This record gives sequence, structure tokens and C-alpha cells, in this order.
Amino acid sequence: MTSRTVTLLDVARTAGVSKSTASDALQGSGRVAEATRDRVRAVAEELGYRPNSAARRLRRSSTGAIGLHLPQTATRLDYYMNLAFGAVARAQEEGFDMVLLAPEGAAGGPVATRVDGLLVIDPEVDDSAVPGLLDAGVPVVTGERYLGPTAAPTGAVICDNAASLTALLDHVTERGARRPAVLAPAGTSAWATALRATAASWGRGHGVDVALRTVPFAATPGEAEETTLDLLRTDPAVDAVICAPDGAAPGVLRAAAALGRPVGPGAPPAATTHSRKAPTLLLVASCVDGTATRSAGPPVTAVDLRPAAYGRACAELLCDILAGRTPPDTVRRHAWALETRASTTAGSA
Repeated sequence: MTSRTVTLLDVARTAGVSKSTASDALQGSGRVAEATRDRVRAVAEELGYRPNSAARRLRRSSTGAIGLHLPQTATRLDYYMNLAFGAVARAQEEGFDMVLLAPEGAAGGPVATRVDGLLVIDPEVDDSAVPGLLDAGVPVVTGERYLGPTAAPTGAVICDNAASLTALLDHVTERGARRPAVLAPAGTSAWATALRATAASWGRGHGVDVALRTVPFAATPGEAEETTLDLLRTDPAVDAVICAPDGAAPGVLRAAAALGRPVGPGAPPAATTHSRKAPTLLLVASCVDGTATRSAGPPVTAVDLRPAAYGRACAELLCDILAGRTPPDTVRRHAWALETRASTTAGSA
């Protein structure tokens, strides 16, 4: 049935049920036995069935739009822009438009009259808009968990942020680091909270005193440079710096250059005049990959969170919930990858 659009009648016939039963099973409505509902959904997925979005909107008086709420600092970060593009592309495949919600207009009931559902990315406990969004009366999917005390979202797509920072810390110690430091993000998002907690717990578990410094959630390269300069001057034994914020890594590299600290295990010694020994090499890595890490000199080892795919995954879960293909309270996991480069690995390109 790949040569034409799969219809609801195709699903019903293949599953051996009536068209109305198939519709109820896919929308999560009506009195349909659980086994029948599961069978119909499995058939729909196997056939590649996609509901008619226009007809669905007419039946439900839907707006045909999904709202997207991003952190206030998102507009200048590549990560969130790529995530938004991925979410928009997936929503359009379902016939939905994407509405970017301004922070000041995101809270309260009127949102429910403008959109069918909401995507809330990296919600922070101290973001005053989030409680209103979660209580807006439409399905809400969060990118990462919400740690606040108000109503839980309808669904969530999460990354294992503790595992990704653990992988970076393991990597730099395997490359010879003995005194790693983490520039962890401030704030109350699940991502920031997990990174700070993981830096401390990894250090305890490995008997290593991890130097933990807090920087703004969306620290600029200049802020990262200033923090790194202070860190390395105060604690010159630090031989690896892992920075969290997107785009901040070039600031760490500038600080290393200013202090004559060669970056990478195979880096040539910096030019010195009166030093009695060669300066300590510095390994540099980032919790977020992007243009800044890939194009830096040297290129920086980083965790690729695959933001466009993450945005697609968030939009897909919301669309699945709206269409009745997935039950509420679903949590899906999103995979990341460690990209090793010359800032930590000799001979990397």
C-alpha cells in the first residue's frame, strides 16, 4: 500500500474491525478493548497511516497550530534554532503550523484558544510562564523534564545528561587529565541541574576533586573566557576544562592561549621566555556541539545532542498524543553522541 495514501478504511480492513472502531482506537476514544486498540495502532504504524489533518481539525474545531516555548536566551544560540527547525519540519508533516510564543505572552488561558498543543523546551522552575503553559488546557510535551511543583506535562522527550557529562569526564581522564574542571550552567532546568550534580557525584565516585565553576545558562565566549582565566590562575593544576553552554568553548580556548597553555594532548609547547618547565597541556571539551566547537582552533571535542532530531522527536510525540496514537504520560529518550576532536585527542581532525 505504499503506492498511494493509506486511508483509515485500509487500516480497518487490515485490522479486521469497522471504520468507526479503527477511528476510536487511534484517537483513544470510545469503548474499544485494549487488545483491539493495540492491534489497530500496530496495523496503522505498519501501513504508514497518517490521519487527515484537515478533516481532524474540522471535527475537533482545532486551530491547526502548535505552540513552541523556548528559554529566553534561546534566540542567540544555534542549538535552539536547529531544534526549532526540526520541530517545525515534523509539525508540518502532520499539517500543523508552529507558533513561537513570546515569553511575556506565554502564560495563562488564552494560549489554549490559539494552539492545539504546546512544546516547552528546557523548562526552568523559575520561568514564570511555565506553570501557566502546563495548565493551559491543551496537551504539553516538554523537551527535558520539568522539575517544578506544578502540573506535570502530558509527555516528555529526555536526554541522559548525566551520562553525557560522565562520558566527557571519563574521556578526558583517559587522555591523561588528573584535575578536570567543569563550567556548569546556572539555572533550574533539568539539564543544568543534572550537569552540576553529575560533576560532583563523578568526582566523589572517582576520588577526584572536580573544580566546579558556575556560568550563565547561555554564557557568551567572553564570559567563559573570564571564568576560565580566573580558574586557571587560581588553580593552575587544572588540566582539562569541560564547558557546558552552547558556543562558549572558543572563550575557553582564548583563555588558554592568553596563559600560554597549549590545548590538546599532542599540542606543541607554547613560546615561553623565563619558564623553568614546559607549561601544562590543557584538554578542552564541550557539553554541546555546534558550529563554534567544530570550527574552533583546534576543533573541540563535544557532545552532539542532535538538536534538529531532538526537535523532531518532541513534535512527533506531541502529534502522536494529539492523534491518539500514543497515550498521555509517555516519556521518550533521545540519543546523543560523543564527537572526539583535536582538543582532547592527538591526531584528531
